[in-house]
Amino acid sequence: MKKQSTEIRQKQIKEAFLDIIHSDGLKSLSTRNLSKKIGLSEGSIFRHFASKQDIILAIFSDVDRDFIDSLRIIANSSESPEKRLSKLLCRTVTYLVDNKGVTMLLFSEASHNNDTELKTRLLHIFNSQKKLVSKIIHDGIAIGTWDESLHVDNIAMLYMGIPVTVNIELILNGGQFHSQNFCQQMMTLLERILNKENA
Repeated sequence: MKKQSTEIRQKQIKEAFLDIIHSDGLKSLSTRNLSKKIGLSEGSIFRHFASKQDIILAIFSDVDRDFIDSLRIIANSSESPEKRLSKLLCRTVTYLVDNKGVTMLLFSEASHNNDTELKTRLLHIFNSQKKLVSKIIHDGIAIGTWDESLHVDNIAMLYMGIPVTVNIELILNGGQFHSQNFCQQMMTLLERILNKENA
């Protein structure tokens, strides 16, 4: 068998890690199951990652790079605040539905494991999203689209309930989520709250 680069092996390990979490739950996550899934010895896995926590932290870094960075691009674009908020919401829902193992990892392992570093990374992911939502809302208020009397932090926190709800649905329904029209429905609700005519 051809020897793979460290980067490829690490990617395979992370994908297998998330796949096991998604299909069999955290209880089935063991080095033995991981090595069986990839076709590597347990020792080989630990040549690429020193521990299970290192794999989780690497996945958190991927979430930061692949997910949060994409949200940042949307939030900082020159499109209207309405378009940006809608795209941010739909990108979030799509990412969570497409990466079910990540969802379960973020909301199970990190929140139930009493590990300061994991909790810090989870908080960073949560706060980054909230900050980007706040930026878009401030931009909408600044140009007179949305009601200036709104408390932006409260609206951003309300928004953060949407991805949390998607996560809970995914976990409780074995990764199934009917996202048809979900983004549009949520955006309609948000606009009702944000629009000036409702003030």
